[in-house]
Amino acid sequence: MPAIETLIPFLGISLLLALTPGPDNVFVLLQSAMHGARAGAVIVLGLCTGLLVHTTVVAVGLGAVLAASTLAFTILKIAGALYLAYLAWKAFRAPVGSQVGSASEREPARRAYVRGVLMNLMNPKVVIFFLAFLPQFVVARSGTSPAVQLLVLGLAFTAATFVSFTAIAWFSGAFGTNFMRSPRLQRALNWSAGLVFLALAIKLAISQQ
Repeated sequence: MPAIETLIPFLGISLLLALTPGPDNVFVLLQSAMHGARAGAVIVLGLCTGLLVHTTVVAVGLGAVLAASTLAFTILKIAGALYLAYLAWKAFRAPVGSQVGSASEREPARRAYVRGVLMNLMNPKVVIFFLAFLPQFVVARSGTSPAVQLLVLGLAFTAATFVSFTAIAWFSGAFGTNFMRSPRLQRALNWSAGLVFLALAIKLAISQQ
């Protein structure tokens, strides 16, 4: 178990990183504005599930294999870029109108959760980030194995991300209700989301290890 003097600064840095604009929190922001705060909160659960998977992968050592394998990195990168492009296509074609965003039209919770999981798991940069970030807070002579320390740190990072992203989801969801009253604003939001997803897809597709 990492010492409290290690966990406190780690949690502070994790909160700042979670609030720094990136693919995941932008995804939460846009989806919450389009589908409501509840859908955004479910997406956050999906994203955090992905973080837990990445934490486990890094803790057992598989993350190093992925980071060293150009083929594995490329396959995951292309899959992630294609998924983001699909989200862009869906946003561009999203319907507008007074009934959009009503309780009967909102995205099912299971689908929102799966979208959050896929969004996180299909980004190989997360594993590489964990490999670079988490070991900096591992104390070699603490009496706890590095794998256990990595797991605890990953859980702490996930908790900080959950708090930050949930706040973003509820804020954006409340603000997004104003967009749902105007078809013109709905269309603008849909196209803004589509352009953001498309830009993220291109950025991921051309990224290097």
